[in-house]
Amino acid sequence: MRRLRTVVIAGAGIGGLTAALALAARGFRVVIIETAERLEEAGAGLQLSPNATRILIELGLHARLSARALVPEAVSIRSARHGGEICRIPLGETAALRAGAPYWVMHRADLQAGLLEQVRDHPDIELRLGAKAEEAAAFAPGAKATVCGDRAGAQEAACALIGADGVWSALRSRLFPDAIPLFSGLIAWRGTVEAAQFPRDMTAPHIQLWMGPDAHLVTYPMSGGDRINLVAIVPGGWNQPGWSAAGDAADIKRMFAQAHWPRPARLMIDAVDRWRKWALFTIPRMAAWHRDTTALLGDAAHAMLPFAAQGAGMAIEDAAVLAQCLGETANENAEDVAAALARYTSLRLARVARVQEAARLNGRIYHLRGVAALARDLAIGITGPQRMLARQEWIYSWRR
Repeated sequence: MRRLRTVVIAGAGIGGLTAALALAARGFRVVIIETAERLEEAGAGLQLSPNATRILIELGLHARLSARALVPEAVSIRSARHGGEICRIPLGETAALRAGAPYWVMHRADLQAGLLEQVRDHPDIELRLGAKAEEAAAFAPGAKATVCGDRAGAQEAACALIGADGVWSALRSRLFPDAIPLFSGLIAWRGTVEAAQFPRDMTAPHIQLWMGPDAHLVTYPMSGGDRINLVAIVPGGWNQPGWSAAGDAADIKRMFAQAHWPRPARLMIDAVDRWRKWALFTIPRMAAWHRDTTALLGDAAHAMLPFAAQGAGMAIEDAAVLAQCLGETANENAEDVAAALARYTSLRLARVARVQEAARLNGRIYHLRGVAALARDLAIGITGPQRMLARQEWIYSWRR
């Protein structure tokens, strides 16, 4: 019987599950270690641009995910100054033709469910819930993860260990103790509403980006268009870890009312009964995401602001490049595996840094006020839809 090289992945989020599928496609046996007893994806909607959907489709997920996804026709950029549309950037078929893959919006839980189904169907992937990677140490011929939980004390011999355990990564804290999450001073509030509550023009299959003074609002349909996902970004001092703290609806309504946001935006915010919030943290840029035969991916390596809609996309790209680099390694000795992980890091650092900077810049642009906001709106209008879409081509058309 053919002996498969084993890779252990800590974390069964979007990045970890995608990495497992990508590695298994390259002929690895994969063990996913997840601390949660059950996989219940926090969050509401997310955007997957063509650079991410292309990889998911290559991994055989098109049927499972396209049925759960919605293809937005455009991004409608709006100004809180006057409430009108500044520019409508085409997506849908236009973006798909340019980039060679679709643009999807979907519920995070639906993406995770599709990935999880694919993982559980794969004979070379094992998912262990209620466990954790307690230690990772380089040794010839590879890494050894001590797996705790219902298999307490078991030793899983592996050629590599991958930390896909998020912004508060336990593996990162051991590998790079100085890489501490930094609070951005911004808080994301999320909620959903039934689309049937609003006029048709407010629930069209578009992503709406409302830019306002020191805040912005993003809305888009999901769940087949039956619900609208809202994410409001506002400044604040609350900075507790986690992704799903309860938010007081009165607080977010008051913020947008006091800032005199346009009525359509306030109507949608007022319609949300149950808000959840999370503080936005980033990881400072690191010189490398690996040490010996252990490496990081996704938020564990480079948590970023969500203002380029690329958090999930970068994790999915990481997974594909990591699998490619490890798959090109003929041997599983520690030196070759470490070299493959170094190559993975070198291939990803510059691109991810550029996306991180783009997200930071977008956040500053979205939150301009006064004369600066007027100049921004005029510049976007003059640039026009096609050139605005072309500015995203370096992200959307990426191929490993």
